[in-house]
Amino acid sequence: MSSALPPTAPDTVPLTEPADGVGDVVGTASALARVVERFAAGTGPVAADAERASGYRYGQATYLVQVRREGAGTALIDPVPLPDLSALGEAVGDAEWVLHAASQDLPGLGEHGLRPARVFDTELAARLLGMERVGLAAVVAEVLGLGLAKEHSAVDWSTRPLPTDWLRYAALDVEVLVELRDRLADRLEAAGKTEWAAQEFEAVRTAPPPAPRPEPWRRTSGTHTLRDRRQLAVVRSLWLARDASARARDVSPGRVLPDRAIVAAARALPRTAGQLVTLPEFTGKATRRRAAVWQRAVDEAMTLPEDRLPSQRGPRSDGPPQPRTWADRDPVAARRLAAARELVAELSEELSVPVENLLQPDALRRLCWTPPEPAGADEIAEFLQGRAARPWQVDLLAPRLAAAFADL
Repeated sequence: MSSALPPTAPDTVPLTEPADGVGDVVGTASALARVVERFAAGTGPVAADAERASGYRYGQATYLVQVRREGAGTALIDPVPLPDLSALGEAVGDAEWVLHAASQDLPGLGEHGLRPARVFDTELAARLLGMERVGLAAVVAEVLGLGLAKEHSAVDWSTRPLPTDWLRYAALDVEVLVELRDRLADRLEAAGKTEWAAQEFEAVRTAPPPAPRPEPWRRTSGTHTLRDRRQLAVVRSLWLARDASARARDVSPGRVLPDRAIVAAARALPRTAGQLVTLPEFTGKATRRRAAVWQRAVDEAMTLPEDRLPSQRGPRSDGPPQPRTWADRDPVAARRLAAARELVAELSEELSVPVENLLQPDALRRLCWTPPEPAGADEIAEFLQGRAARPWQVDLLAPRLAAAFADL
C-alpha cells in the first residue's frame, strides 16, 4: 500500500502493535487448513492486503498475503510454498473483502485463487469523499485518528525469513481496515455517494487485465531527450537485452541496468565494450562485468538498416492527437475540449470528487475529438458507456456535456 504518514503526526494515536500480536507466518498446508477453518467460522467482511517485491524482483508476484476477520483474527500467509489459496476464498463465501487500492492487489490475489465476490475499496471511497490524501496511513489518521507507520512499504518482501518488524507492519495494515470501511461507508451514505461507490468497487473487482503496452521500451526514463532514430534503436536493443536478463534472473530490470545507463549508451553510441565502460553510468562492477552483453545489444542496433529503425513518433494510436495541436487541426474540437474540461472541473469542485474519478481523461478527449452525431444526451451517454464509464458518471455528465456542446 502506498503513501506515508509520519508516525508522530499530530492528533493521532500511534498504532504500533496488532491486537493479537504477530503470529507465525502460515507456510504449510496444515497451518493453512487451520486458517481456513478459523475464517469459515468468522463473521463479517474480510480485510486483506498483499505485499510484492517491486523494485527487487521481476514482475509483480505476491510474497505475502494478510487477511483478518472478526472471530478469526489475522493470518499472514506465505504464498510461495502455498500458491493455491482458493480454499480460503471458498471458506468465506460471498463475504465482502476490504482492501485499500484494490486494483493493486486483486490481480495478485487472483493468481492465488482468491477472487472476492464483493469488494470495498477504502482508497476509492476516500477519493469519492474528496479527501486530499488517500494513502492508507493518511486516511486512517484522518478518519480513525490512528498513526499507521509505513516505513516498510517498499522493502523486499521476497526476503526469507521475513523480519518480525516487517510482519508487524504487515499485520497492522489489515488491523483497522474493517473499522475504516464502516466509517467511510457512513460518510458515503451521508454524502449520497453510496451507489457511486458500489459501482466503482464493482468496476475494480471485475476489471480485465490491462492490455500489453505496445513498445514498452519507450517508457525508459530519458528517452524523450533523444532525437535520432539510431539512438532509439539502441535504447530498444538494450531494453530488450536487459528485460531478458532480468526475467531469467528474477531481478527488477532497474537493478540489472539502470535507465540512465541505457540512455547514456544511446547518446554516446560506443563502438566497443572498452568505450562503453568509460561512460560514468557503466563504471559499476556488475555493469562492467556484463559489458560485452550490453555492447552486443548496441552493435545489433548500430547494424540495423534504416527501414528497421524505430520511428521517432512511436506506435500509432487509435486515440486523438495531443490536445496542444487541436487548435490548429480542429478548432471546433478544441473548443469542445475546453468547454468539457471547464464543466468537469466545476462539477468536481461542486461534488468534491477528483476530476479523474468523474471521468477518465482519455474518454473525455475521445468524446471531444470525435463526438457522436448528433451529440445529444442519449448519444453521449452511449458513447461514454462504450468507454467503460459507470452509470453514475454517465447520468451526471451526459446531459451536461450535450448542453455544453450545443452552446458552441
